[in-house]
Amino acid sequence: SGRHRVARGAARLLAPVGDPQKVICVGLNYHDHCREQAAKVPKEPLIFSKFPSAIAGPFDDIVHPQDTSELDWEVELAAVIGKRGRHIEVPLTLPRLGAPRECPPAVARDWQMRRNGRQWLLGKTFDTFCPLGPAIVTREAVPDVHNLWIRCSVNGQRMQDSNTQHLIFGVPALVAWVSRFVTLVPGDVLLTGTPAGVGVFRKPPVFLKPGDEVQCEIEELGTICNRVV
Repeated sequence: SGRHRVARGAARLLAPVGDPQKVICVGLNYHDHCREQAAKVPKEPLIFSKFPSAIAGPFDDIVHPQDTSELDWEVELAAVIGKRGRHIEVPLTLPRLGAPRECPPAVARDWQMRRNGRQWLLGKTFDTFCPLGPAIVTREAVPDVHNLWIRCSVNGQRMQDSNTQHLIFGVPALVAWVSRFVTLVPGDVLLTGTPAGVGVFRKPPVFLKPGDEVQCEIEELGTICNRVV
């Protein structure tokens, strides 16, 4: 309506889902992201997770940990599970989905790629590494989540510029795959992967530092902006 009970400038927007039971992540799920690192296209979804404590608001600060010198950016399409289910068939997944929104996770590449036995969890789940928002958007408002521009800029410079049509595994297929292993419940968050343009694979590599500003935008879903502190 354009009318607000509280002036937008006087309010702090929190993450639309603050404490989900599960935050499910997918690695190597864009064709262009595989190409930029000369990785084979996965035959099955690569699933890992974050802890809910990583979630932050759409305009909250991202805290640069002292434990990393390789803080990177990643813009992702996030889906929220709307109905409890297990062993969900692909044709039945869309009615079970909640709504899409965008998520610009941060990642500590040194912890992801070299430390902790090269397991991805710790590098991906530092506190504030998973800003979500700016709002939950209904499926009716975005009829095709597999044809949306997805972009990330750092300090005003475009770093990632792709389209969700380049996803290797679409949202229904991901929901069906994950539900083979765990029961999905309303409020679970599914992060569908990031496209090409991350800092670690640039030549030379580029990483975030305190004072940088990361802006992520997905067509029809909105824009979020987070400062690194």
